[in-house]
Amino acid sequence: MLERKLRKDRTQVTFVLPADRPPGPVSVVGDFNDWQPGAHPLRTRTDGKRAVTVDLPSESTHSFRYLAAGDYWFNDDSAGDQDGPNSRLHT
Repeated sequence: MLERKLRKDRTQVTFVLPADRPPGPVSVVGDFNDWQPGAHPLRTRTDGKRAVTVDLPSESTHSFRYLAAGDYWFNDDSAGDQDGPNSRLHT
């Protein structure tokens, strides 16, 4: 799930996943972090879900995927758009 907060000159995007699916550590990997695994790991929130927030330029488009333990790559169905094998995010 994606949560967005519009700011003056940027959009804060929070990437959110359930606490236990998939199990183990998960990071969001995309063109905004040069596809670096572990650059944006999801952490447990007080509501039990895992999340990480990334500041992105407003009115931009980004490709991303999630990377879980065991080299398991997967998309975010809530993104609503695809870019080849990747999820696509519009801010």
